[in-house]
Amino acid sequence: MSDEQYMQLDVVTPEKSVLSRKVTEVIAPGSAGEFGVLIGHTPFLTTLKSGQVIAKTEDRDIFLAVSGGFAEVTSSRVIILAESAVLADDIDEKMVQADLEQAQDKLRGLSKEDPDYPRWESKARDAELKLKVVENWRNKS
Repeated sequence: MSDEQYMQLDVVTPEKSVLSRKVTEVIAPGSAGEFGVLIGHTPFLTTLKSGQVIAKTEDRDIFLAVSGGFAEVTSSRVIILAESAVLADDIDEKMVQADLEQAQDKLRGLSKEDPDYPRWESKARDAELKLKVVENWRNKS
């Protein structure tokens, strides 16, 4: 494929650059719903909700879990500025499963009015997202 059939994708968190490469398509979790981007897309800026990003390349799909942020789309580039982001192949499934179980245990002992409830609920959602992304990545590989 020629360079005109690719666009640049950059996924960045406050800590590091998670992914920077040429891709053919990006699917991301916009706040108003999932969106897809191909080369030549109309430029836009949107907020992201926590979810799965899929970067399609010529030979494989790259899966990432992102936690909120922003996406800037131009005709030849997508920049994702995420609160956190991790590649599916970097997710330690056993550790994430343990985090999920710990959060669920804590939530069972708390009322929704407890000041710690939102923190543990967020940890549980984050772990569930990572497990879903790993599962989707494995099913696609």
